[in-house]
Amino acid sequence: MKNDFLRYQAQTTPHPLGLEVREAKGSYIYTTDGRRHLDFVAGVSACSLGHCHPAVVNAVKEQAEKYMHVMVYGEYAQEPATEFSRLLAANLPGKLSKTYLTNSGTEAIEGALKLARRATGRTQIIAAKNAYHGNTMGSLSLMSLEERMAPFRPLIGDISFLKFNSFEDLEKISNQTAAVILETIQGGAGFILPQKDFLIKVKQKCLETGALLILDEIQPGFGRTGKLFGFENFNVEPDIVALGKGMGGGMPVGAFAASEEVMDLLMDNPKMGHITTFGGHPVIAAAALATLKEITGTGLMAAALQKEKLFRQLLVHPLIEEVRGMGLMLAAIVETEDIANEVILQCKDKGLILFWLLFEKRAIRITPPLTISEEEIREGCGIIIDVLNKLNP
Repeated sequence: MKNDFLRYQAQTTPHPLGLEVREAKGSYIYTTDGRRHLDFVAGVSACSLGHCHPAVVNAVKEQAEKYMHVMVYGEYAQEPATEFSRLLAANLPGKLSKTYLTNSGTEAIEGALKLARRATGRTQIIAAKNAYHGNTMGSLSLMSLEERMAPFRPLIGDISFLKFNSFEDLEKISNQTAAVILETIQGGAGFILPQKDFLIKVKQKCLETGALLILDEIQPGFGRTGKLFGFENFNVEPDIVALGKGMGGGMPVGAFAASEEVMDLLMDNPKMGHITTFGGHPVIAAAALATLKEITGTGLMAAALQKEKLFRQLLVHPLIEEVRGMGLMLAAIVETEDIANEVILQCKDKGLILFWLLFEKRAIRITPPLTISEEEIREGCGIIIDVLNKLNP
C-alpha cells in the first residue's frame, strides 16, 4: 500500500511518515503490520473525541441512511445542519448567533475575509507575522513567510502585518482597516499565547477604528483549551470567528460565525456572496452535532486542564526548554531542531505519534484527543523521556 500511496497520491513533503493504517480506535492507530500507535496528535487537533468515537460513528451511520447531499448550501432546511447551528449559537457568546458551514477551516477563513470586506466596505486586512490560517490563496496571503508565499504570487492584495503581542503595532490598525485577523493562540509559530490583555487591546482598537476582529479558532476551538473556544480564556469577543478541525470529530468541516446583521450581508449585493456545494453536508453536520453535544455535555473541557497539568509534570527534562500552550494544545520546545526531529521520528518507531509545527522548528506538537486517559498520557510521556534520555545520556 505504501508504494501505491507514494506513486499515485500527491504528496506534500519529500518524506511523509507513511504509516499504513488498518484501523483507529480511541487514542490509538493500528497499522497493517499489527502494531498499535498511541496518538498524541489527533489528526493535527481534528479528532477531538479520539478515533471512531461511538457517538460520532452512530450519528454518521444514522444520517447516511436518511439522506446525504440533496442541495447546495443554504437552499433546503436540513435537520443536522440546522440543529448544529442552533446549538453552536447557544454556546457562542454575545452576538455570534449565525453560522455559515463550510468544508474546511481554510474555506472558513476565506468566507470570513470576504464578509469583513463586505461589511465594512474597506479592503485592508491586518494579520499577524508567522500566522497560519490555511493554504488557499486568501489564507496563504495572511502568512507573511515569503519563502512559502513567493512561488504562488500574486496573492490577495492590501494585506499588512503586525507582530503578535506587540502593542506598538496596534497603531497599524486604522479607519482603512476592514479587519484584523489573528489566531487566538498562534499555532505554527509555536503555540504562543496572547500576553497582557493583547487581544482586549486589539478589540478596543478595532472598535475605535470601525474595523472588525476575526479570531481563528480552528486549532484551539471545541474544548482544547479548557473552554469551548480559546478566546473565552482571554475575555474578548470577536466580530467573526472561524472554526474547523476538532469541530467535526474527525470529519472534514469548517464554519464562520458572526452576528445576524453582519452575516446576512452575504445574501444580497451580490446574491450568493459566498456559496458552496457541500458546506453543511448532512452527514458531516450530524458528526459535528454529535461532537458538540459530547464536548459540552461531559466533563471533557475541565479535564483538559487537569491533563495539561499532568503533561507539564511529566515532561521535565534538561533538553526541554519549556512546554507552551494551554489545555491539550501543547508544544514541547527542545534545544534544537535536530533534537525535535529525532524525538518525533524515534517516538514513531516506539509506537508514539508526535508531529512538527510549521514555523517553530524546535517544537514537538502534543495535541492528543480530549478523551485521552491519564494512563495513556503517562505511557506516551514515558516514551518521550526515554528517547530524550538516550539523546542526552
